[in-house]
Amino acid sequence: MSVSAEPTSVDPRRNGSVPADTGAARTDTLRPHAEHAFADELAALAAQDDRPRPARWRLSPWAVATYLLGGTLPDGTVITPKYVGPRRVVEVAVTTLATDRALLLLGVPGTAKTWVSEHLAAAVSGDSTLLVQGTAGTPEEAIRYGWNYARLLAHGPSRDALVPSPVMRAMAEGRTARVEELTRIPADVQDSLITILSEKTLPIPELGQEVQAVRGFNLIATANDRDRGVNELSSALRRRFNTVVLPLPETPEAEVDIVTRRVEQIGRSLDLPAVPDGVDEIRRVVTVFRELRDGVAADGRTKLKSPSGTLSTAEAISVVTGGLALAAHFGDGVLRAGDVAAGVLGAVVRDPAADRVVWQEYLETVVRERDGWSDFYRACREAGA
Repeated sequence: MSVSAEPTSVDPRRNGSVPADTGAARTDTLRPHAEHAFADELAALAAQDDRPRPARWRLSPWAVATYLLGGTLPDGTVITPKYVGPRRVVEVAVTTLATDRALLLLGVPGTAKTWVSEHLAAAVSGDSTLLVQGTAGTPEEAIRYGWNYARLLAHGPSRDALVPSPVMRAMAEGRTARVEELTRIPADVQDSLITILSEKTLPIPELGQEVQAVRGFNLIATANDRDRGVNELSSALRRRFNTVVLPLPETPEAEVDIVTRRVEQIGRSLDLPAVPDGVDEIRRVVTVFRELRDGVAADGRTKLKSPSGTLSTAEAISVVTGGLALAAHFGDGVLRAGDVAAGVLGAVVRDPAADRVVWQEYLETVVRERDGWSDFYRACREAGA
């Protein structure tokens, strides 16, 4: 596929690219960083990786791709897939980081952009935490540097008073920095990256100094292609990136597999029931999302209106996880239609007026007439009553 759940990639936190199952060990941390959750796999790859590694990389490009896509090492160690999608997409992304070009992961919501970004940084640098979260209020200091005002007022501008940004730290240490939701950041703040990415230097005019990037430094940015028109990247900045588009899952089977794997992983951390008994409901959720997303029923004969939401793989993962929680705490532990109906309704009907019409039309023309879906139809009708 594409994963995300966004692996579809699916950001598990958000995935056509979407995250796949993992063998992460249980800890008291609800969501360990990738380099900690998969430390054993990263160590096994490093121990058996005899291929050339770029400066300051923990693994070779081949090993980084294997870490993301999964595989079996010569000693029999199984590397679980973190992303289920086209191999070439991952190979291009990894190769980009080995050059002087920054990487822009682009895709619709839920295609695992953040998830892939985190795992790339973990595999390349061993540190996925050098992160700038893009919002409408992100200041330039978040990308360049700030000041400790107590020291600044007491002693004036100095390196001791300077507070480095994650990007500055990555430059100085030869690591991978991450910028999430780049197009959410105001245009003038975005453009503070131009000198960093083109000249590989960050001037500090207050001190008459600069920080020059050491070998190993690079930057991964993510952007939602539904945000076009929010804060478009300038042509100057866009030229500094190699853009890789993360697709949605190509087939229903791939998307069901992604959702199942990711829900199993989340479920283990939350002590929820095992997924196997609920695969039929997962398939239904994925089918509903794909049909409404594509605007056509699975048989290709019935044209459908699409709702305003994205109905991504990540959202399917959230719906199924919520359903499992309902089954565990208020049911018999088996995922059923009634456990996912409310979640599906909430994901589809974002605009109470327009989307509700789309949903009702879909229920009556497709779901109602589908063999074996009568329980799902009744549950959805009850949820929307």
